[in-house]
Amino acid sequence: MTLIFLSPPFTNLESLILTTSFALLYVGSLYVSKHARLSFVAKVVPPPRDGAERRRHDSERWRDDPDVIRARLIAVTIVSLVSCTIVFGALWQSIGPESIEVTLEATLVRLGFSMPEFSLDALLPHLITPLLFLGPLYALYLDFSSPYPATGSFKDVLFSWQGTRNYVVAPITEEIVFRACVLAVYNLSGASKTKMIMLAPLSFGVAHVHHAWDIFNRYGRTPAAAKRALLTALFQLSYTTLFGSFVSYLFLRTGSIFPPITAHIFCNVMGLPQLGYEVSKFPKQKRFIYLAYMTGVLGFVMKLVPWTNTPYSLYWQPRGQEMTY
Repeated sequence: MTLIFLSPPFTNLESLILTTSFALLYVGSLYVSKHARLSFVAKVVPPPRDGAERRRHDSERWRDDPDVIRARLIAVTIVSLVSCTIVFGALWQSIGPESIEVTLEATLVRLGFSMPEFSLDALLPHLITPLLFLGPLYALYLDFSSPYPATGSFKDVLFSWQGTRNYVVAPITEEIVFRACVLAVYNLSGASKTKMIMLAPLSFGVAHVHHAWDIFNRYGRTPAAAKRALLTALFQLSYTTLFGSFVSYLFLRTGSIFPPITAHIFCNVMGLPQLGYEVSKFPKQKRFIYLAYMTGVLGFVMKLVPWTNTPYSLYWQPRGQEMTY
């Protein structure tokens, strides 16, 4: 059952307050517990060379310390549950307190937790991101096939607390909060699809800016460290916002949170494409690497719309039909 409102139950201001609270809760949870907070010494001795990461002091708590990761994973998991509960509460208030079962079902649908029946059409939205990464995937195949693969370090990270954070908990919780909860609320305020795809991901991008403080401290609090932190923050803001627009499109097109989650996990595993490095490492396969990259990009452009077409998506109505809330 999909509950449709005749008019937006939330105002623009209410949706802005709610979506901002989701972002503040998520980032703020990383600093509430003393076990999750980072700590750095006031003075670094000896000072690091410009451009080099300094040594970690025994008394410090860095982002990749296992106890910090564990505390933060618990925090963001709780925040994800709280954010979903807030959406439920907001819907309950709009629907009426006597309709708790209807509200619960409506919340699950709007957050994209409904499981579709397994079929090729249901699988295609999960394959659009690997198609885009056809070039990096081919280079990864070459690396695995080489006598000296460089994948050992990745395997070590994969089965570590860093891997649990990067490839499991962070993608799932970020998509639940910044995609499902944020977009559900924006939709209930009557926001257009364009606004939800282009503007809603800004909160996701801004939520990554706090990493600049970590970088500034790890690189010695020097002018060079400040420059690195600023440039990294701007770069992260750019690509996380761009990625946020893509997975927002996936969520709205499919009405499901699962394609955005698999896309997020896949992108975290693959990292940013490194065409120049891959060509220099495998010069004999240069043409095939270029061909794989071009094929992936062209395939992505051609298949993005048909592969993400999901009938009866709450958020993506056919042309000619009015927007539903």
